[in-house]
Amino acid sequence: MSNFVEELRWRGMLADIMPGTEDHLNKGMTTGYIGFDPTADSLGVGNMVQVMTLLHFQRCGHKPIALVGGATGMVGDPSGKSAERNLLDEAALRHNVECQQKQLEKFLDFDCGANSAEVVNNYDWMKDFSFLGFLREVGKHITISYMMAKDSVQTRLEKGISFTEFSYQLLQGYDFYYLWKNRGVMLQMGG
Repeated sequence: MSNFVEELRWRGMLADIMPGTEDHLNKGMTTGYIGFDPTADSLGVGNMVQVMTLLHFQRCGHKPIALVGGATGMVGDPSGKSAERNLLDEAALRHNVECQQKQLEKFLDFDCGANSAEVVNNYDWMKDFSFLGFLREVGKHITISYMMAKDSVQTRLEKGISFTEFSYQLLQGYDFYYLWKNRGVMLQMGG
């Protein structure tokens, strides 16, 4: 098994890492994921670093999961945006998810044994969540002060940020929890 962190450092693809991550990765196969925003029907140049990160992750003996955000795509990621995104309807998002999944299948190996890649869609586990259920199960465990401190929120406060976009980080956090609980994910990359 190759050292994934060294590979990323050598390629200049590592910006930040939690303490202990490299040691954990060097102990054996780890399942990790990166999220992709399906607001377009094609992955863009900006997604290539994420795709290549998953590719190197798999080549180093780990199991990559590409999360295509059918649910988070309905909300819109406020990161790096000066104004709120236009919301796409379900049919457009479904189409975009399918197109991006086909593109990801050209880069990752989905049939190589224990570390075969997977594509998951967070709409599958978010679609049946009621608003009250989500507030009780997820919102109860995070403070507004923590959420307000995020750069993606701070840069939008003066111009305004909708509750929809403000809540995006709760959906992302739940994605990690769900994937940890149901797929054994131990690592989120790229975000």
